[in-house]
Amino acid sequence: MNRNLRDGINFFSKVTWPRAWNASKNVGSYLESKLTGRTIHRGLPVAISIEPTTSCNLRCPECPSGLRSFTRPTGMLPEKLFKQTIDELSDTLLYLIFYFQGEPYLHPKFLDLVKYASNKKIYTATSTNAHYLTDISAKQTIESGLDRMIISIDGTTQEVYEQYRVGGNLNKVIEGTKKIVHWKRELKSKTPHIIFQFLVVKPNEHQLEDVKKMAKELGVDEVAFKTAQIYDYENGSSLIPTIDKYARYEQQSNGTYKIKNKLLDHCWKMWHSCVITWDGLVVPCCFDKDAEYRMGDLKQKTFKEVWQSEPYQQFRKSLTNARAEIEMCKNCTEGTKIWG
Repeated sequence: MNRNLRDGINFFSKVTWPRAWNASKNVGSYLESKLTGRTIHRGLPVAISIEPTTSCNLRCPECPSGLRSFTRPTGMLPEKLFKQTIDELSDTLLYLIFYFQGEPYLHPKFLDLVKYASNKKIYTATSTNAHYLTDISAKQTIESGLDRMIISIDGTTQEVYEQYRVGGNLNKVIEGTKKIVHWKRELKSKTPHIIFQFLVVKPNEHQLEDVKKMAKELGVDEVAFKTAQIYDYENGSSLIPTIDKYARYEQQSNGTYKIKNKLLDHCWKMWHSCVITWDGLVVPCCFDKDAEYRMGDLKQKTFKEVWQSEPYQQFRKSLTNARAEIEMCKNCTEGTKIWG
């Protein structure tokens, strides 16, 4: 069976009537909001990203974790906070991403958290730099029930890889991948669906075909090419690729750069998903790296109270009225792709 088809079948096997009904309420209220101009929201999120930790072993140049540039504290997601949130949402939640900032495998109970969500038949995913995939943790990953593993591999040689993954070791990534593939086969598991994610930047854009070949040789299920977010893109950057397809930005006649997509006054993400930081802050989306737009604190309120709160509704309203005035939205290429 085609590997992507198998992953799709696995994903849809998680759909229950309560989850399907919740998703339909999200879609319906979003479309109604677009048509009427009013902020209407029904239902609970279809997907959430939850942050195991902000700690990371690498120093990637366009990542707040790598740059150590956070103003918010670094820490580990408390197991109790995680479980109470999942217990509250498990009936309607379909997709759980164990990632926001940081390296998930640095959390000492990361795979216990995955198993807890997997046991509730939620589709689980994570993104990792694969430096901590030992034989033991690889086996435990398969046993946890993780459905999707995104492995960041932004180069097929050490010289190229380390230009973005500063402090990283490509051999560790390759060996970790081999261990995951080995235990997946050894335990006769169909999961996780393994994806090599290749962040296309100028230093590695000549290795697109090489990473496809490497993935095939290692037994990786899929290769995904991702465009890079550049924070100070206006005056250009040595990371902006020359291949137009993989660049989020385009050069103007005066030599400065602008983001390609038109910033529309709506965003699907505000209706179907959100992000929860390691310490329980609910923020609107993954572009709010430093948790500046805080909708609520799960240490003080339930998720439903935060999700349906007046501040959250006001934020959705401000986004649909004047999205370009929201700072984190100015560099955004997400949220309007499907529904734009």
